Amino acid sequence: MNESALLRARQLPCFTEPGHIEPLGGGITNINLCVNDGDRKYVVRLGDDIPEHGVMRWNEIELSTAAHKAGLSPAVHYHEPGVLVLEYLEACTYDEVAVRVPDNLLRIVVLLKKAHTEISRHLTSPVLAFWPFQVNRTYATRLTNEDSVYTAMLPELMAELDTLESATGPVTLVVGHGDLLAANILDDGSRLWLIDWEYGGFNSPLFDLAGLASNNGLEECQELEILQQYFEAPADLYWRSYQAMKCTSLMRETLWSMMSEIHSEIDFDYAAYTHENLSRFKKALKNFHNT
Repeated sequence: MNESALLRARQLPCFTEPGHIEPLGGGITNINLCVNDGDRKYVVRLGDDIPEHGVMRWNEIELSTAAHKAGLSPAVHYHEPGVLVLEYLEACTYDEVAVRVPDNLLRIVVLLKKAHTEISRHLTSPVLAFWPFQVNRTYATRLTNEDSVYTAMLPELMAELDTLESATGPVTLVVGHGDLLAANILDDGSRLWLIDWEYGGFNSPLFDLAGLASNNGLEECQELEILQQYFEAPADLYWRSYQAMKCTSLMRETLWSMMSEIHSEIDFDYAAYTHENLSRFKKALKNFHNT
């Protein structure tokens, strides 16, 4: 465990009797700790703004607070620059296999739709927009300027991005989560929770649905099911727009990892993660062009 992180967590003024502290897995942009304070438990997230990824902690705090008011996320107990303390949930963390279980997937789509329709009602200040096409172009520009080892492939990716944006067409803006990894979905046995709002903001609902599918290895039949369930309409009405957004989501995850290879100090194999997501992107793009 990072000793400076442990010391910082122990010295936070929100705690009166900080006892056992242990690391929590899953974070590749933050250090996450579980802290016992008397008979209560909390999650401490340590992480500053990450300009290269567009992560602004004030935005995460506002969305986390609104998501709690909407009944979707744990309460914010305390925050200061570089620190977010949340109530600890006695819940299991999903993995990709759990996400793909039919009953679980149905519940997740219900959770997402609730987030998209209710969080905006609880916002008390402006929040960011997360427009994935702009995000990807920004990544490409920065990677080029910083002499990334992937620079040569970026012009082709940006040409594909223009095609994908056109194919996505008009969108309805909702407050989206933006990072639908399995590890951000918790199950306490009676209900689901959604955590980690650092990439949240106004977006198309298709981005969350696409991220859910691409991050968790959904089969095409499951993708069609979640589209029909979410929109309460035939899935083929949204299929091409959805496929375009799925490719865009996978491109974003790939570019995110390329940028993290340059900047991140977290102990994580970003090069392998880049390769994995680039392969997923190419497969999804092939399917998109063959539609």
